[in-house]
Amino acid sequence: MIKGFIFDLDGIITDTAEYHFIAWKHLAEKQGWKFDREMNEELRGISRLDSIKVILRHNHLLGKFTNEEAGQLANEKNELYVESLKDITPADYLPGAKEVLDKLKKAGYKIALGSASKNAVAVLKYLDAMQYFDVIGDGTKVTNSKPAPDVFLYAAREMGLAPDECIVVEDAYSGVDAAIAGGFYSIGIGPPERVGHATISFDAMDKIDLDMVFAACIQKTSLL
Repeated sequence: MIKGFIFDLDGIITDTAEYHFIAWKHLAEKQGWKFDREMNEELRGISRLDSIKVILRHNHLLGKFTNEEAGQLANEKNELYVESLKDITPADYLPGAKEVLDKLKKAGYKIALGSASKNAVAVLKYLDAMQYFDVIGDGTKVTNSKPAPDVFLYAAREMGLAPDECIVVEDAYSGVDAAIAGGFYSIGIGPPERVGHATISFDAMDKIDLDMVFAACIQKTSLL
């Protein structure tokens, strides 16, 4: 029986991808590195330290920086990103996201955030979305980022639920991998090549059909 939902933030509740891209692009140009939108897609759902390592690898610089130096660069990007978050308002929910949260809250489901971001609380406050969440699982609560299931396991534990009582809502390949690794059901948001391995997937948040979601979870359970 499903009792809780765990939502990723970026690309699910709101789209801060462009803010991340601009901040990474600014840092890369300052350093004289290559960085483009294709590379930015590889950063979806992973921590900022893992992100800087991806960028360094693409620029054949992995191993040329210590972990401390890489962390300093990631923090420099984060300062640019955090400054840009002030532009977010309640008008920046992705289509369908607020409606899904409203429906689940009114139906009595527990709701948690499961994000790699260490700025998740700030984003939720700018969106005026804190009232929806019983638990905030983010990059400040766990060490291992997705595809490790740690942030989802943390969220489930804090809600007092088992993984198989929860559905994770994700838009990243690594996020769906994390849900599977943790024993959760999952809703993938995005193209099949990215999230088609979820329990069920939809093109966008405003396409979610909860009856179809619950039916897919029952079918998956019957196959186990």
